[in-house]
Amino acid sequence: MKKNNLYILLLLVGFSIAKAQNPAPAPKQTNRILYIGGKAHIGNGQVIEQSAIAFANGKFTFVMSSVGFKAARSAFDTIISIDGKDVYPGLIAMNTNIGLREIELVRSTNDNSETGKTNPSARAIIAYNTDSKVIPTVRSNGVLMAQIAPEGGLISGLSSVVQLDAWNWEDAAYKTDDGIYMSWPSMRVFKGRTNAEDEEQKDRNEKQLRELETLFRDAKSYSLQKAPDPVNQHFEAMKALFNGSRKLYIRTNYVKEIVAAVQFCKSYGIKMVVVGGDDSWRVADLLKENDIPVIIKRTHSLPTRNDDDVDLPYKLPALLYKAGVKFTITDDGYWQQRNLPFEAGTAVGYGLPYEEAVRSITLTPAEITGISATCGSLEDNKDATFIITSGDLLDMKTSVVEVAYIQGRKINLDNIQKQLFKKYKDKYGIDE
Repeated sequence: MKKNNLYILLLLVGFSIAKAQNPAPAPKQTNRILYIGGKAHIGNGQVIEQSAIAFANGKFTFVMSSVGFKAARSAFDTIISIDGKDVYPGLIAMNTNIGLREIELVRSTNDNSETGKTNPSARAIIAYNTDSKVIPTVRSNGVLMAQIAPEGGLISGLSSVVQLDAWNWEDAAYKTDDGIYMSWPSMRVFKGRTNAEDEEQKDRNEKQLRELETLFRDAKSYSLQKAPDPVNQHFEAMKALFNGSRKLYIRTNYVKEIVAAVQFCKSYGIKMVVVGGDDSWRVADLLKENDIPVIIKRTHSLPTRNDDDVDLPYKLPALLYKAGVKFTITDDGYWQQRNLPFEAGTAVGYGLPYEEAVRSITLTPAEITGISATCGSLEDNKDATFIITSGDLLDMKTSVVEVAYIQGRKINLDNIQKQLFKKYKDKYGIDE
């Protein structure tokens, strides 16, 4: 009986998902548009209080001050005044499994990890689901691009950057296989009744480190062969790490692990990025010296150490900024990415300059993933991927994303949550 009830529940969930369809992707831009008067947050730290922003064929033609601006109306098909509004580059979510997970308790809707411990050739992009109901919910809060990353095991696989308005994963792909994600083996010994004995933990940790060393040593040797036979797909994926064209994203938080990971990557000449980095402020000089960026995972969290300041996660971005370490802010998981601007906003309240907070969720993630030449800021000839808001984007009390464009295509900001709100508001006759 319980099994039958479960089947019925899953069928109902599947039916409800199939019934509520996502908005169709927007068509390619065909007209020439000018927005004038809005406050433009460029993404590189600059601000234009009264801006003129023009774009055509999916690209910005100019972004400049509207003070004294003169242009023939015939040069544009549409001219829109946005006095009192703010303009931001489209936000970029890093280290997320959006589009790879849908319903956490329904295993068949989750495709964010491979079986096994070592999967450097597993590609997240081919599992990306553009029909995910979560995508419109994060998009309507300004997140227009994302780096989707695999999870699980020692080496999880290849991440890719996608834009969040597409028919399929091929259309969504913005930069495929930009880096390899891995989890650094634990170097800590945990105390407690449920934990293994100290020596057993140490042996397990050392074994994983030896396995990692063996894997990278063999992959390095493989990369030096002109025509390897037989072909090893895992090593093929790792080749680009050794020539610098692909980065290694290492999930780790503990200071000892961060130092070990930096030394390890230096020994192989690998470009690395710290993901998580709760203790990164403790080794900021090391990270700055080696030009290693940090992807901060959630400012809205508690510190990992009992003796840390309770507000340490809130002020971690400011600590790294003052130390000169490049960083970006992200959230955990997938649907949680809708809170991305507010994660950055919290950092502002704890010492991070406002425009640096904007940069941390726009231009910096574009730089880390290698796409900053075409997106991440409001600059001439870059993709017209941006949002217009009433209120402060980083303030959850006032932020309202009114308009969004991805590569010049105006995005439908409707989503299932808005539909449900309207449905029950109408049912009970509630005024907004």
